[in-house]
Amino acid sequence: MKRFVIPLVVFGALVVFLAIGLTRDPREVPSPLVGKPAPAFSLSTLADPTRVLTPADLRGKVWLLNVWASWCVACRQEHPLLVEFARTHRVPIIGLDYKDKRDDALAWLMRFGNPYAASVVDADGRTGIEYGVYGVPETFLIDQEGIIRYKRIGPLTAEALRDEVMPLIRRYDVPAS
Repeated sequence: MKRFVIPLVVFGALVVFLAIGLTRDPREVPSPLVGKPAPAFSLSTLADPTRVLTPADLRGKVWLLNVWASWCVACRQEHPLLVEFARTHRVPIIGLDYKDKRDDALAWLMRFGNPYAASVVDADGRTGIEYGVYGVPETFLIDQEGIIRYKRIGPLTAEALRDEVMPLIRRYDVPAS
C-alpha cells in the first residue's frame, strides 16, 4: 500500500502546480529588472551605423525601449499604436531591433512608419538577453535615473498604454528642479 501512496502524492502535487500555472497570464511574468538600473549597452543606430546610442544618452528623460524585429508578426500588431503614440511626443521611444537584418528592418520601418526617436541594432541578441527578453515584442519604461519601471511582454495594447504605461510616465516624468 505504501508504495502507491508516495507516487500518488507526488502526482497530485504536480497536478496542483500545473493547475496554478495554467491560470497565470504569461505576459505578467515578473521581471527581476523592474526597479533596477537598465542594463548598459552601446549599439549602433539603425539609420546611421556610425552613430552609437547608450542608455546614458537618455539620462534625465523618461523613455520607452521597444524590442522589435521585421520578422516579428506580433510587432506588426502593436506598431500602429506605437506610431500613434510617438506623434504625441510624450516620451521618446527607442527601438531595439532584435536579431534582424539591417536592410529588412529599414524597409519595414519605411513601409509601416517609424515611431522611434532612434532604433539600435541588436544583431546578436546580447542586449536582449541582458534585458531578459523572452521574445519580441517587449516594451520597457525607463525613468529619468535609468531605472526600469515597467516591462510588458508581448504586444503593447491601447489599454495597457492607457492604464499601465501612462500613469507611470506621469509619475516619473517630472521636471528637473
